[in-house]
Amino acid sequence: MASSAPPRLIKTLTLPLASGDHKIDPGVVLAPMAGITNAPFRLLCREQGAGLFVSEMVTARALIERRPETLRMLNPGKGEWPRSVQLYSVDASAMKAAVTMIGRENLADHIDMNFGCPVPKVTRKGGGAALPYKRRLFTSIVSAAVEAAKPFGIPVTVKMRIGIDSDHQTYLEAATSAAQVGVAWVALHARTAQQMYEGKADWSAISALVEHLKPTGVPVLGNGDIWSGSDGLRMVEETGCAGVVVGRGCLGRPWLFTDLVAAFAQDSSRQLPTLHEVREIMFRHGELIVDYFESEERGCRDLRKHMAWYLKGFRVHSALRRQFGMVASLQEFRSLLDQLDDQPYPIAIGDAPRGRTSHGRPVTLPDGWLRDPDEMAEVELEDAFSGG
Repeated sequence: MASSAPPRLIKTLTLPLASGDHKIDPGVVLAPMAGITNAPFRLLCREQGAGLFVSEMVTARALIERRPETLRMLNPGKGEWPRSVQLYSVDASAMKAAVTMIGRENLADHIDMNFGCPVPKVTRKGGGAALPYKRRLFTSIVSAAVEAAKPFGIPVTVKMRIGIDSDHQTYLEAATSAAQVGVAWVALHARTAQQMYEGKADWSAISALVEHLKPTGVPVLGNGDIWSGSDGLRMVEETGCAGVVVGRGCLGRPWLFTDLVAAFAQDSSRQLPTLHEVREIMFRHGELIVDYFESEERGCRDLRKHMAWYLKGFRVHSALRRQFGMVASLQEFRSLLDQLDDQPYPIAIGDAPRGRTSHGRPVTLPDGWLRDPDEMAEVELEDAFSGG
């Protein structure tokens, strides 16, 4: 008698695209990260496992002004579909114009909206994680995006944090507003803006949001402290979220998507990569990024920041690590990689937190921002930059 398949622990996410429903199975999404989730990194992650892979943050203003670097950021990787872009604005009119441009020029298949960025240069203008506090402004921007996207069949999603700080939590009300105007899902990073990336994510907030949005039927995705496949599985089991969003956990570990697919399938045969297997992924990353920038010098310069993440936990001499951090050509990169002795994956250190570890601090806000959440705030249009 054949053994039955293990029960599914996570449902398939559905993204209602113009061409028909797109199934994301399992429900794993790459979080937008400035300077990280460019086309080569997204392709590398796609090669490692299933999911949806979102671009770096693009500002509506930079897109409308057709800034060359912003348009480059919208270029999909080879075979990339659906094309997913994260869009940011503090102004409903600019958001509407940017979404309309994306639809008319067929620049993306899915738009994610950024209401979770905690960095001062964004929050001081009322953007990112600060914006949901202004209820009417938040609703107007999300509504403008959803309505502008409808004629083109482009689904819109939102990503947010718990709030500005523990005294100014916004996620329940903001998520409800977003659901009411028609977003496809809400993703929650279970920290406040004040926390930045400090401490542990509060997964109980994800559970609370799942329950809060049940009457709307809008799925909730969880984000925060997914460092391994087992972390993703545990988040789904503990919170009931419909999927997970992975950010810092995949820095130097694009194979985390393989681990998550295996974990959700309850496949215990998954083996973590040895250093020699990691070095081939590293070189593949190098080739992709040089091709993307059409410049070996610029590509290698961009690649350097990934070196410490890839090598974290492995026994590599400090002098060799320094050389990786200054790599200037693919030939030199290959030579350095060939000097690495094979060794097992260092689970205890390799699966530890990585990436930004910014300590919590008061959130920089526009003057009088917290005075009245129902005030229809006038904010300065975002800078014409993209990528965070």
